Amino acid sequence: MKQAAKEADYPVFLFKQGNNHEAYRYFGSHLCERDGQPGAVFRVWAPHAKAVSVVGDFNRWVPGSHPMQKVDEGGIWEIFIPGIEEYEVYKYCVTSPSDELLFKADPYAFHTETRPSNGSKVYELSGYTWGDSAWEAEQEKKDVINGPMSIYEMQVGSWKMKEGDIPYNYSELADLLIPYIKDMGYTHVELLPITEYPFDGSWGYQVTGYFAPTSRYGTPKDFMNFVDKMHQAGIGVILDWVPAHFPKDAYGLYMFDGAPCYEDPNPRRGEHKEWGTMVFNYGMGEVQSFLISSALFWIEQYHLDGLRVDAVASMLYLDYNRRDGEWEQNSKGGKENLEAIAFLQKCNGAVLGRHPHKMMIAEESTAWPLVTKPAEDGGLGFNFKWNMGWMNDMLSYMKTDPLFRAGNHGKVTFSFFYAFSENFILPISHDEVVHGKCSLINKMPGDYEAKFSNLRTFYGYMMAHPGKKLLFMGQEFGQFIEWDEKKPLDWMLLEYEKHQQLQAYVRDLNHFYRDTPSMWQVDYSWEGFQWIVPDDNQQSVVIFLRRDAAGKMVLIACNFNPVLRENYQLGVPVAGTYKELINSDDAKYGGTDVHNAPVRSVKGAMHGFDQHISITLPPLSTVYFSVPMPRVRKPKAEDTKDAKGEKAPAKTTRKKATAKPAAAAKAETAKAPAKKAATKAKTPKA
Repeated sequence: MKQAAKEADYPVFLFKQGNNHEAYRYFGSHLCERDGQPGAVFRVWAPHAKAVSVVGDFNRWVPGSHPMQKVDEGGIWEIFIPGIEEYEVYKYCVTSPSDELLFKADPYAFHTETRPSNGSKVYELSGYTWGDSAWEAEQEKKDVINGPMSIYEMQVGSWKMKEGDIPYNYSELADLLIPYIKDMGYTHVELLPITEYPFDGSWGYQVTGYFAPTSRYGTPKDFMNFVDKMHQAGIGVILDWVPAHFPKDAYGLYMFDGAPCYEDPNPRRGEHKEWGTMVFNYGMGEVQSFLISSALFWIEQYHLDGLRVDAVASMLYLDYNRRDGEWEQNSKGGKENLEAIAFLQKCNGAVLGRHPHKMMIAEESTAWPLVTKPAEDGGLGFNFKWNMGWMNDMLSYMKTDPLFRAGNHGKVTFSFFYAFSENFILPISHDEVVHGKCSLINKMPGDYEAKFSNLRTFYGYMMAHPGKKLLFMGQEFGQFIEWDEKKPLDWMLLEYEKHQQLQAYVRDLNHFYRDTPSMWQVDYSWEGFQWIVPDDNQQSVVIFLRRDAAGKMVLIACNFNPVLRENYQLGVPVAGTYKELINSDDAKYGGTDVHNAPVRSVKGAMHGFDQHISITLPPLSTVYFSVPMPRVRKPKAEDTKDAKGEKAPAKTTRKKATAKPAAAAKAETAKAPAKKAATKAKTPKA
């Protein structure tokens, strides 16, 4: 009996230490049998409560009908109720220190009522038969850092709707979505939060159910089926996850037992007033167990391939969105939230320690260092980070009239100074096409035709830039209005040729990207990238190389100006014939159909190379060219003889066509102005 008691106490001990990473197995409601009676056990953490009872339809919601027993001085309450069945609706009636009765949803509930109702539901997670074992086994072998990743960010309820603007459920959505994602060539979908939330307009970013997929679109097993179907079709699934804050809805985590429980009790740390939300108490073991369990829950119970952690910057800084006097320094006199930093390191370590092939992605908008470096090296332990700096620079640049882009050229090139400091994802997300920011195509300057030309040029540049890719739904076919979560996307636009052509371009870019290791295999090192023309600001042209691990290259030329550049000369790394691969100005994409015939290099030093080519750059275009592989000279017979005339062992060493070492490459970039002066006479002007 003593041994059994110790084993029962162990989950509680780990919970208090912040190390119960499967706390959902102990807390919440669980169908079981005791003394031969079927029913359910309920457990909840409410350290300040005077009393707690379970209420529901089974006892007419009468407080005290089924009182819970306090089984631990740390505030853990428990009761077994016979006769409880799956889908029974319940809440906890908590008596606060001031004798107020609080009706709270279960923080660990697996299923909930559909808003506006907000009760928790007893639900059995087991019983679903997964069919994605081949996918899971394949992912464990993959190098997630050095693989292709083109993400389609989407909101479940508004991608498409049934007649009457009724959303599809999870399983139905998968059947519609899979053919589209496969046709368009995306590798992953990323879902805006589906963790249960009360207000549609929050898009899921104010969470009340950290273990429950929102019932708006079906049951937990419906969501399992969604992920299962996606995996069987070869598509990864990423979920936005929000450990940064939670809302003040009365039935949720806020003041759960009448006092600060999940939130930081310090008023200068525990609230985001502008957002109307509360900040978790990251230094508390019970809160750590709750959040880390939630992260692992989605990875392990729903087979998700990764979590995009929302609003990381708000967690890192004590003064985030706070005026002077509204925050206080940490114990070391700084503005860093030391407890939140330690929590992120611990959470990332727990998830990636168990599942190194999964993704923990930081939405971090500042220059915080080492976000994607291990905690033991002083990092936060994520394995990817959104590149918000690149996104802001490039959207600002693309919105600029081409007449004035020459003075903003640094916005195109600056990201390369830090592109390899983190494992970046390049995001054009939902945040950029809402709240008066207008849609992506409407950010582009010029008339109707110019908007599409600008957008195609940008997409081509984005796909070739180091880093993984993310594009929000609707932007692939040029949705003109802002996204509205209450309406489906404007699919009727695909009845118009320009939108069809833009969609075809994005489709071809995605498939080319996936099929071409040069575009993704060496994303986070100078070895995979090399400048050719970084400094032609007067003509708004950039040209660079992408290189894979075997040395195979693609040449990318971007002309951000609506001027035709004929006979544009540039140095190239290998002698031979260069051929167009993808041209954003192709007539099939809606362009003016200016092309390059295969062009052969000629001798003559330029841009640091021994040979050069002359190409045509269409107006407002991005063009990809193949780069011939270096020839390997076979040794002649006389080359294989030693000094005595005897035949020596043959040595056939292939010259590796790799980028210069990082230091040399950076030095070359730093000397760009000098290089510009040296090549000025050979670079045509408008």
